[in-house]
Amino acid sequence: VQLQASGGGLAQAGGSLKLACVDSRRAFSTYGRAWFRQVAGKAREFVALISWSGDTTHYANSVKGRFIISRDNAKNTVYLQMNSLKLEDTAVYYCAAGYGLLTSDYNDWGQGTLVTVSS
Repeated sequence: VQLQASGGGLAQAGGSLKLACVDSRRAFSTYGRAWFRQVAGKAREFVALISWSGDTTHYANSVKGRFIISRDNAKNTVYLQMNSLKLEDTAVYYCAAGYGLLTSDYNDWGQGTLVTVSS
């Protein structure tokens, strides 16, 4: 597995979690990165992306102002800091290598990490 996501778990509404995705490939810094999420029975949806340099980020409206995507190219890792969690943030979160707002823009995916937000 080239993309390994971690950091999921159980959090209370209003709380925080930080996800991480490590890429074992040497060319980590040349790829844009993104996080998507998926609820059972629904399509995978875009959450956030970051350019290869880290200079450009973009967020889904549903998480804007609450989530922060970042990357550490020296550690081959992209992060998703999730604050002010809501019940509707419950999903399996996937990291991906590429650039765009659609799942079809990405060829490489991590295995997913489950985030459960409780009241």
